[in-house]
Amino acid sequence: MGLQRRQLLQLLSYAVGSGFFLSRDESALAAQAPANPASAAPPAQQMERVVGVGGFFFRAHDPAALLEWYAQHLGIGIDKSSGGAPLWPQEAGPASFTPLPETTKYFGDPGKSWMMNFRVRDLDKMVAQLQAAGIAVKVDPQAYPYGRFARLHDPEGNPIELWQPA
Repeated sequence: MGLQRRQLLQLLSYAVGSGFFLSRDESALAAQAPANPASAAPPAQQMERVVGVGGFFFRAHDPAALLEWYAQHLGIGIDKSSGGAPLWPQEAGPASFTPLPETTKYFGDPGKSWMMNFRVRDLDKMVAQLQAAGIAVKVDPQAYPYGRFARLHDPEGNPIELWQPA
């Protein structure tokens, strides 16, 4: 698993967790600026931004069976009380948003254009649970400063990465 991707994930995790998105130059300017300058310009309007992932939509050969597989094996609790599409209540936490080059080999099959990364509390327990159900899981033997990772595929061959943050 590429170190560059891991570094980007770590950086994004810290940035999202802190809610602080300033470049080094902007940080230095902010630190040097007086608290109440005599001729302060009006504050710039802050850009509105997204606050999280609101859904993940993808094509499936058998959507109902695949939804059931994710619920059964990964514990994605689907709440169908919304009256519309199934909702997935989640815990707050960092998420990586990482477009990769079209030629990446990071998540295997070049015919797949996405890979889902799920945060888990205990990677070893999740891996044991999946393996007990007959699901092949490859655990990255390296522990990174920002966590541990494992890989698997759903029944339709879509790549999945499990991440236990440090």
